[in-house]
Amino acid sequence: MKRINIGLLGLGNIGSGTYKVLELNRKHIEATTGLDLRIAKILELDTTRERGFAVGPEKFTQDPEAIFADPDIDIVIELLGGVEPATSHMLAALKAGKSVVTANKAALAENYEALTEAAKASGAQLRFEASVGGGIPLVGAITELLCANEFTEILGILNGTTNYILTKMAEEGRAYEEVLKEAQALGFAEADPTADVEGHDVANKLSILMSIVFGTRVRPEGIPTRGISQITKKDIEEAEAEGCVIKLLASAFKTADGVECFVQPTYLNKTHPLADVRNEFNALFIKGNAVDDLMLYGKGAGPFPTASAVLGDAIAIAKTLP
Repeated sequence: MKRINIGLLGLGNIGSGTYKVLELNRKHIEATTGLDLRIAKILELDTTRERGFAVGPEKFTQDPEAIFADPDIDIVIELLGGVEPATSHMLAALKAGKSVVTANKAALAENYEALTEAAKASGAQLRFEASVGGGIPLVGAITELLCANEFTEILGILNGTTNYILTKMAEEGRAYEEVLKEAQALGFAEADPTADVEGHDVANKLSILMSIVFGTRVRPEGIPTRGISQITKKDIEEAEAEGCVIKLLASAFKTADGVECFVQPTYLNKTHPLADVRNEFNALFIKGNAVDDLMLYGKGAGPFPTASAVLGDAIAIAKTLP
């Protein structure tokens, strides 16, 4: 059985989920792939926090070079979050010839060209399935299974926090502030929910999607973006009166002049497939010239769904290694 050693950058919420899923499904992964994936080293400052599983102290390091310079490390998984030092670490790993898996939409959206060019220059792979749709296989479907299509439109609900809030407001008649507090208590929203509720998280994801779907590079700050913090019960009721729901939509579509895009709360007719995407679920509706209309749906966040995509990328890379 082929042994694959992994260097893991970050053992926070998603990193811990990835560690757990690998151990939970180890026998299944080995039986179906013939691969023995092992997390050999972990870059982490907090080595004593209770995570619900044991990690040998010898696996921890606070020196990223201990991972990048280790000839026995085959793949680097970056789950630190944020733009820096995550971007610098990924560039260093790629320069060292190590393939990289990341779930980091902020770093990718900000530095897409630098990261993809570094991977091309080194011959290593950069995979980022988990960065856009959590556990939903969006990137692989678009770049591999559907690559024979020319796409003309993408329309998505790409943030579970905002979709949960809007769902509860619509179905239970509750105010934005009340549902936000509930979402925070349930762990669907951060203590500082700004990135989610103001649409910045979705803008990052849409930037990445436009790069892979249309080959068009638009940085997140170049995407017209408006969040849901100003949505009121009255807005919800007015949408209902018109047979619509309000969803925070990421939209990009081809025009005669290029590609237009936006992130904003939008009236969506209840007959549209995306109208039934409720609570913390996400979905992407795409139109290709061969496949026509297609919707991919599932959990777009959370430790285990995200870990599913992260490990899927790691396995895909591992299958190509000698």
